[in-house]
Amino acid sequence: MTPKTVFYQDPLHDDFAGTHIATKALPADFRYVRTNPLWRAAGQTIYRVAQLIAFLFRKVWCCQHFENKDCLRAVRGRGAYVYANHTQGVMDAFLPCQLRFPGQSFIVVGPDALSIPLLQNLVQMLGAIPLGSTMAQSREMTRCVHKRVADGNLVTVYPEAHIWPYYTGIRPFPDHSFGYPARDGAPVYAMTSCYQKRPFGKRPKVITFLDGPFFPDMNLPLPQRKQKLRQQCHDAMVKRAEAYSTYRFYEYKKA
Repeated sequence: MTPKTVFYQDPLHDDFAGTHIATKALPADFRYVRTNPLWRAAGQTIYRVAQLIAFLFRKVWCCQHFENKDCLRAVRGRGAYVYANHTQGVMDAFLPCQLRFPGQSFIVVGPDALSIPLLQNLVQMLGAIPLGSTMAQSREMTRCVHKRVADGNLVTVYPEAHIWPYYTGIRPFPDHSFGYPARDGAPVYAMTSCYQKRPFGKRPKVITFLDGPFFPDMNLPLPQRKQKLRQQCHDAMVKRAEAYSTYRFYEYKKA
């Protein structure tokens, strides 16, 4: 099969998600941590249902499975950060909730994820932590991320930020988001989705690798801690992508 050609200009900012969501600023009264017991109970129920739906979706539709997932046992019962390549829409939203049973995984998302009318509560119940629209919200968002990890949960970050469907490489990404583990000393994992040809059908099967844990060197100054963690994750992701992404469904070329 000849892959579909996609032309890009800027690997850091081009986005091919195709959702066309009109991004709205978060409400001024947006709360990152909900304390209402009814809201929390509803959220737990919806999250568990979503885990089952996610399992079926990734197995049946995406033909996806994990490799080296056992490495997460090193942080069983402890919070950690997961950094992943961003090559799917729905599947990338579903993968984090498949990483830990019991327990919960949260995802750092852009404001567009909460811009769909009437779905803010649902998306937040599913684990979304949106980037703040104001400086005050950004500070609150950062406190929320650290709290989730301190409470023993996983927090997943897609440092590439933009979706490139079925991309088989690893795009350059900055070290900004690695400030979270660099500050609180939590362990870090790299998660890399790779694409291979299915025995049937045109779409590729997905193999998702986990590597780590990587620990921030607290003897280094903060900028160096961030950069070292970023490099460790980037190198692990590149190594997996080069070795195991062997089928191109889309061909990306610079315009």
